[in-house]
Amino acid sequence: MLKKTEDTRLATEVAERVVPLDRARTSITLLVVLYHSVINYTYFGIDGDRMRWIGFDGVVLFCDSFFMACMFFISGLFVHDSLARRGASNYLSSRAWRLGVPWLVSIFVIMPIAYYRYYHTELSFAGFYRHMMDVGPWSPGSSWFLSVLLVFDAIAVLIWIAAPRTISSLGQRVASLADRPFTAFAAFLAFSILIYLPLHVIFGDSSWLTAGHYPLVIQTSRMLLYTGYFLTGVVVGAAGLNRGLLAENGGFAERWSLWLTVALAFYGAIIALVYIHHSGLIELRTPPLWWQAAYGLAFVLFGAAMTFTLPAIFLRFSRSRVPLLDAIQPSAYGIYLLHFIPLLWLQYILAEPPVPAFVKFLIVFAGTLSVSWGATLLLRRIPAVGRMI
Repeated sequence: MLKKTEDTRLATEVAERVVPLDRARTSITLLVVLYHSVINYTYFGIDGDRMRWIGFDGVVLFCDSFFMACMFFISGLFVHDSLARRGASNYLSSRAWRLGVPWLVSIFVIMPIAYYRYYHTELSFAGFYRHMMDVGPWSPGSSWFLSVLLVFDAIAVLIWIAAPRTISSLGQRVASLADRPFTAFAAFLAFSILIYLPLHVIFGDSSWLTAGHYPLVIQTSRMLLYTGYFLTGVVVGAAGLNRGLLAENGGFAERWSLWLTVALAFYGAIIALVYIHHSGLIELRTPPLWWQAAYGLAFVLFGAAMTFTLPAIFLRFSRSRVPLLDAIQPSAYGIYLLHFIPLLWLQYILAEPPVPAFVKFLIVFAGTLSVSWGATLLLRRIPAVGRMI
């Protein structure tokens, strides 16, 4: 009986592994580490290092304009199959274990250790911790994603309970677009504009919805964007993780180069608009409405095209070897959770030496990835932790 149970567990884990989508998720984890490693050396960064390079501004702009929305989309792809296999209550409890517990560990342990880097010359750790909890700021760092994703999972469960056939029905409709990838692409672009542009024009990009000084935050203009992308992922995944739009040899995957070309065109528009913004041609602090609308449009269309591009590339080249991504994949979640500690402390250690920004970045990126990866490998040897991350 024990052997049969173990075989069933392993079969379930194998069923959840879809190599192209795993690689897409892992690549975003690497982009998150890259983004946080370079942002300290950008010109528009706040309180960053005195050594900077303009090229890093382009990297930050590229990543920030798509990767978290894409991550919500990819996360949504796995929801339907997991709900169908586990049932609503078991699914929600498993998500609370996999997301809720790491989020609590992150906000109470990982992030305080990381952010103490900014206060260690003024306060003891105990004093800093008390001030953080009583007054703030109490930053969730990158773990904000976990709390938002847990809320989205709960929304998916409510939809599953209230209208159990809705997700499957919508999934079949989307799957019918597998032979019409251009229609699917155009519809996704239009949908993206609808759920993002109005909030962007109203709130801009600097507004955050917060719960006082507590570590519950989300960027106001992107609330509907993240929600919409997650639910779109749920619907697309309902047709199957290797069928419909997600077929490895389907039209969606085969046209990856077209999606990428469109994405790069919109990224070029973002760069042009940023140049106009900083060139003195318009007011820097209060840009006109036409500029805000144009930037929001370029931003969301680039993000939508990249959300098509990333999984399409990995689906199209699923038979190719990608040693680094495949090696990192089992540890990607742990790297995401832990990387702020080595990241912020390495940035602090390297703040004074007058070395070029690119050298500092290489040290920070390599050190952050190595330390967080190594720590994850060690932690995963603990059975309970290994089942969680």
